[in-house]
Amino acid sequence: MQTTLKSSVTFTGVGLHSGAPVAMTVHAAASNHGVWFRRLDVRGQDALVPARWDAVNPTPLCTKIENADGVTVSTIEHIMAALAGCGITNAMIEIDGPEVPIMDGSSAEFVRGILAKGVQKQSNGGWALRILKTIEVRTEAGWARLEPARNLSIDFAIEFEDAAIGHQSKSLNMANGTFVRELCDSRTFCRNSDVEAMYAQGLAKGGTLENAVVVDGDRILSPGGLRHTDEAVRHKMLDALGDLSLAGAPILGRYTGMRAGHSMTNALLRAMFADPSNYEMVDCDASINAYLPGAGVTRSEIPAAY
Repeated sequence: MQTTLKSSVTFTGVGLHSGAPVAMTVHAAASNHGVWFRRLDVRGQDALVPARWDAVNPTPLCTKIENADGVTVSTIEHIMAALAGCGITNAMIEIDGPEVPIMDGSSAEFVRGILAKGVQKQSNGGWALRILKTIEVRTEAGWARLEPARNLSIDFAIEFEDAAIGHQSKSLNMANGTFVRELCDSRTFCRNSDVEAMYAQGLAKGGTLENAVVVDGDRILSPGGLRHTDEAVRHKMLDALGDLSLAGAPILGRYTGMRAGHSMTNALLRAMFADPSNYEMVDCDASINAYLPGAGVTRSEIPAAY
């Protein structure tokens, strides 16, 4: 079945890159609505922006969506991952600024808020996107691939010069709450050597050691250290789930990312949708529903608050 929230939930914070205060409320929505954002601060233009792959305006450090009037919402990947990981298919997200609040740099607070309100099953059946053949995109930096599989799995590998990150790889079957248990509390990260460069570009104005893992060589500068020894690659997998959810339906396939990022995952979705023989839309019967990321998720599976 399609799902939505039982009641609205509000999150407040600052934008990671803008540094501006922002309030965002996730509301229930009707069947077949999908996920949309409404900019409450926009007047005289279309304030509705679809959370969809073809609305993405590629940017290197976050996922930004844009409508035909040029109205944007950026850094949507963490809330999108939370919705997908909790099995929410329909939602209206009202936001009073151009960027989703960064919270603690992960999806954990979004997951806690959504599951505290509860997931409401709806009367209409859902559907999924089954990958039928391998699709791959490459750049000089890395590559991303989708392959046929029974349900969604994510394989990811990263490599950084800083010893605190180094080479990390992880593979997870995303069925039955894996996202909530294994990934949702993993925070965004950056190298200390990149911070000044981001400031120079007008980015990371809201970034702190409390909402990002900052590394310098073999040192973790953020208080309390890491939540997982491989937190960096786990966060990349979190991002991937959020970006893949912009397909508009759960994906049944294996995603592999090698030094991939937001733009590459979106390019992969664009390549998939460019050829209808790459996929098929299938009704979600009980056997498919049982393997979706949000199937059977409960509040007890959320990692403890930090």
